Amino acid sequence: MKMKNLLAATVVSATFFAPMVASANPLPQSATPLPMASGDLLTGDKRLACEAVLCLSSGERPSECASSLRRYFSIKFKKPHKTISARKDFLKLCPSSNEPNMPKLIDALANGAGRCDATELNRVMMATYRVQECTRISRHSNSCSWVTKSYVRNALPSYCSAYFNHEWTTTGDKIRFVGTEKQGGRWVDVK
Repeated sequence: MKMKNLLAATVVSATFFAPMVASANPLPQSATPLPMASGDLLTGDKRLACEAVLCLSSGERPSECASSLRRYFSIKFKKPHKTISARKDFLKLCPSSNEPNMPKLIDALANGAGRCDATELNRVMMATYRVQECTRISRHSNSCSWVTKSYVRNALPSYCSAYFNHEWTTTGDKIRFVGTEKQGGRWVDVK
């Protein structure tokens, strides 16, 4: 595991579990730990929101993430800004979302997750340019016309840069641009 992945997982986990550990009573070595009170466990959307924060922060998608990511990505509206806002509100259900540095992470996740994969980047970063193409008709004349060509830009949108470059995410190494911008270059997912 890369050091950045390990550090990010440790920091995010510590943020989530520090309040529970701090409130726990230390037990003598001979004591048998009692089961946790049901009030100490997160359930419902709070649990799914916290799991989604962890899963969306990671470049990996283990099977344990399926239910929380399904819930997160099921939040959809006709207008993209309403979808982002509702997904952000969902992630804020996690009790640790107000801890230091967490609001920036929640913003980065809500704006970037699901919008920064290769397929989506190839779609939204499509641009066009015009070029004059000429064909020789005879020895002394050409027939020229303007042709519109499309290409994929190799610059990331600001929301993807924020998502990939946040200190607590490890998603940036899962995508890259291959080729040259106006010569068939495109975004690809790195396995």
